[in-house]
Amino acid sequence: MGIDDSDGSPPDPESGDDSTQTDLSAQSPASDGASDGASDTATDEDAGTPSQSIEDMLLEFDEQEGLIRDRSLLDPNYVVSEDRIVGRDEQLQEVTKMLRVALGDNRPPNLFLYGPSGTGKSLITKAVCKNISRICDSRDIQFGTVEVNCQDLDTLGVAVYELAQQAADEAGVEVEVPKHGVATKEKWDELYRIVNENFDSVVFVLDELDMLVGRRDKQDPAFSRLLYQLSRAGANDDLTAYISVVAISNDTKMMESVGSRALSSFTPEDVHFDDYDANQLQAILRRRQDAFHDGVVKEEVIPLAAAFAAQTHGDARKAIDLMRVAGELAEREGDAEVREKHVRMAQDKVEKNRVLEVVRGISTQKKLCLYATASVAAQTDGGTARSTTGYQVYQYLTESIDADQYHQETYVNKMKELTTYSLVDFERRSHGPSSGMFLEFQFGERPETILETLREDSRIEMVSTDEVESVVRAQVRHEA
Repeated sequence: MGIDDSDGSPPDPESGDDSTQTDLSAQSPASDGASDGASDTATDEDAGTPSQSIEDMLLEFDEQEGLIRDRSLLDPNYVVSEDRIVGRDEQLQEVTKMLRVALGDNRPPNLFLYGPSGTGKSLITKAVCKNISRICDSRDIQFGTVEVNCQDLDTLGVAVYELAQQAADEAGVEVEVPKHGVATKEKWDELYRIVNENFDSVVFVLDELDMLVGRRDKQDPAFSRLLYQLSRAGANDDLTAYISVVAISNDTKMMESVGSRALSSFTPEDVHFDDYDANQLQAILRRRQDAFHDGVVKEEVIPLAAAFAAQTHGDARKAIDLMRVAGELAEREGDAEVREKHVRMAQDKVEKNRVLEVVRGISTQKKLCLYATASVAAQTDGGTARSTTGYQVYQYLTESIDADQYHQETYVNKMKELTTYSLVDFERRSHGPSSGMFLEFQFGERPETILETLREDSRIEMVSTDEVESVVRAQVRHEA
């Protein structure tokens, strides 16, 4: 009987067989009344040699100066000062000029910020809104920024409640409706009440908006209905405060999925963010180098971290995260400097952690599609995989583990869905009239890392890697 994966729901991370948990416990210290003179240092009974207690290890680390001076600068989501924002002068000017009308107690236009992940969309929006808020305070204008990340929001009702909660937090008040058990309209009314009573002007920042798909039985995706309701609220007198909606997406074609009613009322100004190149990434990292103590970051560290990040769509978040992980690894090893080896270790760790985060939450069918396609990419010169070849390997995998087998169109659609995680991208190609059209998939991470991670799934581990490689080689020879 095939594996039932029709709903595509993510497995429960607490109970899935793809994850391993470690139980860490410590013995209770000896009682105060002990008279045998035992020290606080624990004894390793097996080796018969003393080992440090947990408290000793904690205090020893506390006494170390460490290499990192300001960890906030190594947080990709931290809103840095303007002088640390690099390579985005044009976008910074556009967003500032369009949102600055809030300073005159007017309604700013709606914005659509699009481009690959980690290219400064959220950073610039937060930086501009932070400055607007500071100036508005001095002018007695009640300005608020209500930001939500839509990636983990399931339905429109959940999204509206989250907006109400964030608005309440910004205003320092309480939400007066429950999260569950009430109609979505009541949540909208509560959001309007909070905004009207506490703000003159609000910018709603909807990050990763394209991820808010909602119920499949609805004609329009949830993000389309959210945009329609927010952009119409002022015209319908539901909101007396001025509002602007900043929609942020990695999907350049998101607006094509917005319904006609929402599109006519939303009418945003578009701002495009392209990839950072290696030089820009180096400049970003140098602006944050003072996160470390003076002289601990070796000269080769920043160019290498920037080069790794430039390979994966110029993602500044990844570059910053690499620096943080490299610094932490050096600290744990007790090294006095952050060196090239720490960056390479960090690259392996960050890559695998990121892939783990994604693949542990996707359905079995998506795992099979991804494993098949990555297997092909791992054996091609350019690290790419044709959809036609990937599907042949997918068929072999499903037959090997007796899983349901989808048609090629469904396989392609599931691979397209994985582009939202920035693991894979694709282009439509053709090698002449006789070959027909196909998609060519490119991976944002090393295919080998993806394969290694997916094999932690016991179902995929059942399949022989040698046999999969043999099937791939045969299919690649056939396509040539």
